[in-house]
Amino acid sequence: MPMKRRDFLLSAAITGVASTLRFDKLEAALQNNKVKVTSGPDLVAVMGGEPAAMLDKALAKFGGIQAFVKKGQTVVIKPNIGWDKTPNLAANTNPELVKALVKKCYAAGAKKVQVFDHTCQQWDNCYKNSGIKAAVESVGGVMLPANDGSHYQKVALPHGVRLKEAMIHKALLECDVWFNLPVLKNHGGAKMSISMKNYMGVVWDRGIFHSSDLQQCIADICTYPKRPALNIVDAYRILYKNGPQGRNESDTAVLKTLIVSPNIVAADTAAIKFFNQVEKMDINAVGHIAKAEALHLGTRNLNALKIERIKM
Repeated sequence: MPMKRRDFLLSAAITGVASTLRFDKLEAALQNNKVKVTSGPDLVAVMGGEPAAMLDKALAKFGGIQAFVKKGQTVVIKPNIGWDKTPNLAANTNPELVKALVKKCYAAGAKKVQVFDHTCQQWDNCYKNSGIKAAVESVGGVMLPANDGSHYQKVALPHGVRLKEAMIHKALLECDVWFNLPVLKNHGGAKMSISMKNYMGVVWDRGIFHSSDLQQCIADICTYPKRPALNIVDAYRILYKNGPQGRNESDTAVLKTLIVSPNIVAADTAAIKFFNQVEKMDINAVGHIAKAEALHLGTRNLNALKIERIKM
């Protein structure tokens, strides 16, 4: 089917965005002249490199992977692997980024690095066609199934507003440390799928999210007390429309960016501001951001944080 002229022009504009994008809006959002902090950064944004190289730069600002992973520990990495889509469609986390983080964890002395997601489509096809299974296993990581209720355990969420308990994957309950590794993308229901939305892949009984208050439930699940060491937002290739699956490559934009923070609200706030360079998204429409801030899970006030920006 021939491409319409309008779609062709948009596609052409997006194709060149990685080389021409000035990152003005992200930089403006991350300007920080008011707060002087002597410790490490609260958030790091790396732009213009390949996934593994950007991860290296970001982690170095936090003291390296050894600041989070100790010898003999079991590590869980939670990417988005929800869809039976190839990497060029940006429905899932970039497999090269997942691979790089697995390698880093083993280099720090991790005993075992496990990767999983409760997928939305056939789990083994999602693992395979996303490229993540091959990437993880090529460096010794372990892909865990998450397709059966037996893999989950009920956990109380006393600080949740609507969600008071959830069935959470046992690997997350039992690990020593974990990393939240979402892809930045548009989402028809939640408006945006980033770090907080990525938590839905750690729960079994997520039907309540959609039958109740989706935005509140997304915030509530993030009150699970074992927080990720870092939220690492993959914005190498983003899905800027027709999410969460997308239709074809014309729904994606190559931006070659990584946004990293232990502050989940700040990470998602910065990611949305960045996303707005390609497609407008009112942060107030992404209700779980403010709801998570109200639950004291982080801050949307980027001016109150120490930000490091790196251009490669």
